[in-house]
Amino acid sequence: MFDLFTKKHGNLKDDTLSGITVSLLLVPEAIAFSFIAGVNPMVGLWSAVFVGFITAAFGGRPGMICGATGAIAIVAAQAVKLGDATGIDGMDMKYLVVALLFAGVIQVLVGVLKFGRFIRLIPHPVMMGFVNGLAIVIALGQFLFFQSEMKIVDGETISTWLDPAKLSVMIGLIALTMAIIVVLPRFTKAVPPTLVAILVVAGITVFLPGSRDISDILTMLTGEAKIDSSFPMPTNLDGIPWGEKSFYFAILPISLTIAMVGLIESLLTLQLIDEITETRGQGNRECIAQGGANIASGMFGGMGGCATIGQSLINMKNGGRGRLSGIMGALTLLVLILFGSEIIMSIPVAALVGVMFMIVISTFEWSTFKTIGKVDPSELIIILAVTLVTVFMHNLALAVAVGVILSALIFAWKSSKHVYVRVENENDDEKIYSVEGLLYFGSVKEFSDRFQASSDTQNIVIDFENARICDLSAIEALNTMSERYKSAGKNLRLRHLSPDCRVVLKRAGNLADIEVLPDDPDYSVARLRAN
Repeated sequence: MFDLFTKKHGNLKDDTLSGITVSLLLVPEAIAFSFIAGVNPMVGLWSAVFVGFITAAFGGRPGMICGATGAIAIVAAQAVKLGDATGIDGMDMKYLVVALLFAGVIQVLVGVLKFGRFIRLIPHPVMMGFVNGLAIVIALGQFLFFQSEMKIVDGETISTWLDPAKLSVMIGLIALTMAIIVVLPRFTKAVPPTLVAILVVAGITVFLPGSRDISDILTMLTGEAKIDSSFPMPTNLDGIPWGEKSFYFAILPISLTIAMVGLIESLLTLQLIDEITETRGQGNRECIAQGGANIASGMFGGMGGCATIGQSLINMKNGGRGRLSGIMGALTLLVLILFGSEIIMSIPVAALVGVMFMIVISTFEWSTFKTIGKVDPSELIIILAVTLVTVFMHNLALAVAVGVILSALIFAWKSSKHVYVRVENENDDEKIYSVEGLLYFGSVKEFSDRFQASSDTQNIVIDFENARICDLSAIEALNTMSERYKSAGKNLRLRHLSPDCRVVLKRAGNLADIEVLPDDPDYSVARLRAN
């Protein structure tokens, strides 16, 4: 709908200005996500500083912005509740720290073992569903800022919307922000349009009564418009029950979920930025940097984090391509927390919401609607399933897992129907079959049903030149077929099997004769190969 992204290389000016813009955008989400996790707003802000700086400096995708995210906050809340359940004061944050330490170690191990490359196995429909769901989640998250009051009554959150006058002002400022972002690049590209939009709206709100800023949001969420500007000290972990097995059984699943959710969201964002910039990031390096960032964030009282797709896309749009953009974003946020808390409090909410709505527009895969009626319905089912799980479960790891499993099952179902068995030559004494397609657990039934030992000729040859034996289920099917023909008193010969197939069949006690020919294929069975 809008040409928000252009191919360009980063430079010092673009990276610096884009980083400053991004730092402003990190503030309201970090505060909101802290509320979701059940911790002080400063926890989210410091997480954005630590995670943002370390991943920008050492990660595998220059230009990608990391910070506190909703996906991590939802899981972090489980660790906080676990600590609260002990009834010991301060144990909530200590449990969160431990969960982040374990999560960081897991992420580092994933990178060291080079498991990050498995992100390439995620099909395109899953990727489309992921970004569509994330765009909707980002959009829904902005409605928090249209509320004037939020309180918890009997465990249920009760919200009150802004009165019509204030709502009209906010909608007008949001529209102005979006208009500046769209129109300004047509006249000049010397400065990031998002930064100009924020500054213009900030200037207007000085003279406009009824406009809202970050202090209003902080008051609504915490009851006071105040942040602690002191630098955090390492968390003391005294009192953690290190010797109790039940502690590890409770905390490790949370850590594993944090690690996987963070890596999936980060690596998918990395892949998206790769497509925008037509470059290639280093997934395994990003895993290691994410792990180190979460360890550091945990030790200094943060709530961890991962890639933030909204801020990353804003950074791309503003020309932030180098590591400096992410570093500047984290350092600017650090300076604002330590010395400019008043600036943070006065940032207009409408400007930030307008920027995020533009991100929603650019993130959503509008081409999804164009594919209706043009692609297989199963692809649309996958996109819809991933989108719905992302929106309603707020669990990106689960959404991607559902998409991958659905894709695998659909592929298996389709492939099972594409095993072709033909009679190439036949006489009274011998019949030669040729097989074409993939022989694996999903297609062995289709394959086996094509052969009837009782009615076949005395000598049978099955040629696998145009087929591939993929797994042990296929090997077992061949072994069972050999026994069936042997019991019928007939001779079965198998032709054009790979050396690996022949070895496995012999070990399984296969009764068929296996021909060894010069043009036999060479591939492995039930073995993962690097290529």
